[in-house]
Amino acid sequence: MPRDRTTSVQDPAPSIQDTAASIHDTGASVQHAATARPRSRFSVPRGLLAGTLVAVALVWGPYFLIPRSSLRSALAQSAVYLGLLVLTICSRRAKVLLVRTVQRYTINPLMRLLLTIGVNPLGLAILETRGQRSGKIRRVPVGNGRKGDSFWIIAEHGTRAGYVRNIEHDPRVRVRLRIGLRYRWVDGIATVRPDEDPLARQRRIIAWHPLRALNAVNVRVLGADLLAVHVQLCLAGAGDCGGQGQVRADQLVTR
Repeated sequence: MPRDRTTSVQDPAPSIQDTAASIHDTGASVQHAATARPRSRFSVPRGLLAGTLVAVALVWGPYFLIPRSSLRSALAQSAVYLGLLVLTICSRRAKVLLVRTVQRYTINPLMRLLLTIGVNPLGLAILETRGQRSGKIRRVPVGNGRKGDSFWIIAEHGTRAGYVRNIEHDPRVRVRLRIGLRYRWVDGIATVRPDEDPLARQRRIIAWHPLRALNAVNVRVLGADLLAVHVQLCLAGAGDCGGQGQVRADQLVTR
């Protein structure tokens, strides 16, 4: 009997359409891989460049307008602003660490002292929060962003700011600001607003106010990650608006 012959069927050769589709898929994969590459870590935060240019202009303006102004002082201040710009581009974390250290031991104590005795040359306010770990009272000078019963703060260090972390833990705050002819503490409830455009909110806070404009420039120059914070003030004088109430002197710990 004749043996059974098995016939093997080979796969047909790939068509031109299949080859073209394969090439297209390969190109799409390469393009996707190229677009999926991580962004460069060197970046300029929004508003920083404009703030630096304004700050440098404020330094050199008086130099050209006021006779016998110090050239060395103008050069030194410009170098500081440019150095902060470069530091922010290279490492925002290092910039925040440097600025927070300088503020904590030099600028903030001086401003707290001036505001305590009623001297407020920069139109600032004092924000009082409760430490998230220690539970102690913390007070820090902030820009005066009051609009009626709302008080807006542009946190220059974003969520790295200590008072922002305190607010996330306990939203009950107090703000010391001028009401009428005198300064007083006002209770309030603070809310971190990451959905708010900090630069747009900052422009609305300024409202052609020169001191607020100057503070806005400082916030942009010294800041790295701007973040809007809203405080709902209790201006009716009621005691239970979410405020922290009075604290004893032995509880006060400033930062």
